[in-house]
Amino acid sequence: MTFSRKLVLAASTLVILSATPALAGDAAKGEKLFKRCAACHSLDAGVNKVGPSLANSVGRECGTVDGYKYGRGYQAACENGFIADEAFLTDYLKDPSAKLSEIAGSKQRSKMTFKLRKDSDIADIIAFLQTQ
Repeated sequence: MTFSRKLVLAASTLVILSATPALAGDAAKGEKLFKRCAACHSLDAGVNKVGPSLANSVGRECGTVDGYKYGRGYQAACENGFIADEAFLTDYLKDPSAKLSEIAGSKQRSKMTFKLRKDSDIADIIAFLQTQ
């Protein structure tokens, strides 16, 4: 195979992979998985625990839960602004401190130390949160 053919094949593969939709989550499975999150997060608006309320959390602007004191890492990331959309949450739930560091542009630590390892669990939790 010639170099140009390999290049075309590689480019085609990249286009196909980038067009692949995100993993669709199952909200019912996410509701069961949320029990792990409930120790630190409430689904009731205005009810904060160790973590902020997650009511209406998907699509929310960073740092906007009334009455919740965000950690320094989250505050530093919020200076650059972001929306807690599906893409953000996917990365954040895998490694909260790494995602905040990426946004802030410097090493940051998140109060949230819990990490979800499976992409399917992350998609399920996000699907559930979208119903809240």
